[in-house]
Amino acid sequence: AGEIINTYEPGQLVRILRTYGEEKFATRIVESIVKQRAIAPMNSTAQLAALVKEAIPAATRRTGGNPAKRTFQALRIETNDELGAITRALPAALGLLNIGARLVVMSFQSLEDRIVKEIFAEASTSKSPRNLPVELPEYAAKFSLVFRSSETPTAQELESNPRSASVRLRAIERVAA
Repeated sequence: AGEIINTYEPGQLVRILRTYGEEKFATRIVESIVKQRAIAPMNSTAQLAALVKEAIPAATRRTGGNPAKRTFQALRIETNDELGAITRALPAALGLLNIGARLVVMSFQSLEDRIVKEIFAEASTSKSPRNLPVELPEYAAKFSLVFRSSETPTAQELESNPRSASVRLRAIERVAA
C-alpha cells in the first residue's frame, strides 16, 4: 500500500479511490497525497489517515465514522487484487461443480457482491435466441440461482455479531452438464 501511495500517478490513485473506495473526495485526497509525497514519502497509516481527514470537508467528517475508511479499503483492494481474484475464481469454481452441487459465496462489500451477482446472473441465463418458441438444449442455462436475490443476516445474527451487517450471501446450483 505504501508503494501505491508513494509511486502511483495521481490519475491512477483517483481511479483506485473512486472505484474501490467509492470515495467522493478522491481528487482532494490525491492532491493532498501528492503534495505530501513531494516533501517526503508517506510511511505510516496514521499519517495517511490524518491527511485524508484534513482533505475531506468538515461537514462530511462529522458523520459516517472514520473518514479514511474508504481510502484504506481502496488501498487494500488494490494491494491484494481482491476483485481480480473473485473475477478469476468464480468461473473456475463454477466449472468444477457437478450436477446438483452448489456454490455459496459471502460478499462483504458492494463491489464484491456486484461481481458475484453478475457472474451468477450470466451463468443462470439461457443463451437461446429470444424469439424461439422452445428452449434449445445446447443453449439452456447450466446453473440455477438457489434464491432470487441475496440473503442478509437475521436480526439475531446482527445482535450476536454486528459486523455481519454488510454480508450478502448468494448461492447457485449446477443443473446441467
